Amino acid sequence: MTFGGDSKGVYAIATTPFLGDGSIDFSSIDRLTDFYVGSGCSGITILGIMGEAPKLDPEESRAVVRRVVSRADIPVIVGVSAPGFAGMRSLARDSMDMGAAGVMIAPPSALRTDDQIIGYFAGAVEAIGADIPWVLQDYPLTLTVVMSPGVIAKVMENHPSCRMLKHEDWPGLEKISKLRAMQRSGELRLFSILCGNGGLFLDFEPERGADGAMTGYGFPDMLTELINLFSAGMRDKAHDLFDAHLPLIRYEQQPGVGLAVRKHVLMRRGLIATDVQRAPTQRLSPAARVEIDYLLSRLAKHDTRAAF
Repeated sequence: MTFGGDSKGVYAIATTPFLGDGSIDFSSIDRLTDFYVGSGCSGITILGIMGEAPKLDPEESRAVVRRVVSRADIPVIVGVSAPGFAGMRSLARDSMDMGAAGVMIAPPSALRTDDQIIGYFAGAVEAIGADIPWVLQDYPLTLTVVMSPGVIAKVMENHPSCRMLKHEDWPGLEKISKLRAMQRSGELRLFSILCGNGGLFLDFEPERGADGAMTGYGFPDMLTELINLFSAGMRDKAHDLFDAHLPLIRYEQQPGVGLAVRKHVLMRRGLIATDVQRAPTQRLSPAARVEIDYLLSRLAKHDTRAAF
């Protein structure tokens, strides 16, 4: 199963569920995968930052890929970012052999100049092979690498195998507009733009030209509905739905605890057995858990998906 430069909708960024002893919870992986498919997601992205990929050993990473790919009937993208190209190539090739649709690559935080960024992705594509479709992750808030529209355009020009941009710049609405303007003028080929940041700016990103979302907010079923409303031209209804979820989306954006919040919500929804993360991590305090549950109770007044 593949994905292309015209992909739209929601690609859910999946957590990696763990049991109380820290081992991988494959039963919860099955429930999550079924839920993402049933929620109308166009695809699933695994082993990203939210998937705690650096905390898995190589055998565990492949076990997660094998489990999700064997169960999902939608494209699965595998995060293969690694300190070195050898590990990236190995995981990328193995994932494709197992049936993944493509991979996602993020720039390492040491990159600073445009030439360094362009050179890095040339090396990455050479390492994994130009036959593997891939997603360019642009996440300067966490990765500290700033890619201008011109640099992104150069990477896209150099590498036709890059089919999608995971856009997570902040603020980033003008970047989306600039890239789409370059495409309309013929300066840049077409590719899909899916946005992250927990959906924090998804109230306007589709209007700027984004094709959807690739993020891990605990209500991917809401995200798919939101994108469908925008596609149907129902702007006010889309914004009303977004506004109802905004307090929880905002709460998730606290540095360091965002994954803990998401795992807690997924656990409350009955999709994963525990909200355990592997060390090192920041855990939710008792007060934070009470606050999240309060936000969920308020959200339930507007969206019955939060009434559990």
